Amino acid sequence: MSIQVNNLSKKYGEQYAIDGLDFELRKGEIVGFLGPNGAGKTTTMKILTGYIPQSEGVAQICNIEVSTKNKEVKKRVGYLPEHNPLYLDMYVTEYLEFISRIQGVQRRKQRIEEMIERTGLGPERHKLISSLSKGYRQRVGLAQAMLQDPEVLILDEPTSGLDPNQLVEIRNLIRTFGKDKTVLFSSHIMQEIQALCNRVIILNKGKIVADEPIDRLNGLVKGNKRIFLEFDKEVDPSPLTLIEGVIDLNQLSKTKFELNVTNEKDIRSDVFNQIIKQKWTLLEMKQEESSVENVFQQLTKND
Repeated sequence: MSIQVNNLSKKYGEQYAIDGLDFELRKGEIVGFLGPNGAGKTTTMKILTGYIPQSEGVAQICNIEVSTKNKEVKKRVGYLPEHNPLYLDMYVTEYLEFISRIQGVQRRKQRIEEMIERTGLGPERHKLISSLSKGYRQRVGLAQAMLQDPEVLILDEPTSGLDPNQLVEIRNLIRTFGKDKTVLFSSHIMQEIQALCNRVIILNKGKIVADEPIDRLNGLVKGNKRIFLEFDKEVDPSPLTLIEGVIDLNQLSKTKFELNVTNEKDIRSDVFNQIIKQKWTLLEMKQEESSVENVFQQLTKND
């Protein structure tokens, strides 16, 4: 296993940041690590990379226990924290040279050139990091994380604050790196998770509430579909809640509504018949299949 976690917990005083986590990641997996703010994602990543110790349990990277062989683990892990800790007064190549010396990278010059090419930093290599855009700074962060050619890549919010073009570029980099490595990354951008991951782990209040291949997430929640309705004027939607298969109804505006419905059958004809019965004028009916965002919201919403 590239990453193996058993009963992993971290306690601050009387409060658990994470509580009894168990999961395994294999080589070649790109796994999305999701959860609301404060769910324990960053804490878990810091334990896996050896930056903080756990309170209980075991964390292993490539069958090496993190807490007892920290230095060995760090040789096998590339880490990009949420707040990319770059030296802004260094030039790009100078910074990568500095990091490669600290990490004890073999064939430093060759490896730096490889990372500059793979991350597309060539045109910016002689610039000060302080002059780079957010997207290029993230590329520098990815380049330093990959300098040792690690077996495991751990990325904490790598696409945060990027514009749409930069998102695509960083997404492609992660996909490329993930072909022969294990990638664990957190993001609040659900489209990124849907586009990149073959598996998702969702945390809530320090516990795992889902660990599934991305195509099986829909089965974890009762409401697998949403039906959006728009009428020509304000209506009382209560008759719609009587339809078999409707779980709940949300009013989006005076004339727009959202129905959360089961995945057992298509109830659009029942909805339409009820609308005819009520003599309402329907402007639009649209059904949306469940997405990672829908599942995430239902599994992590407040009790």
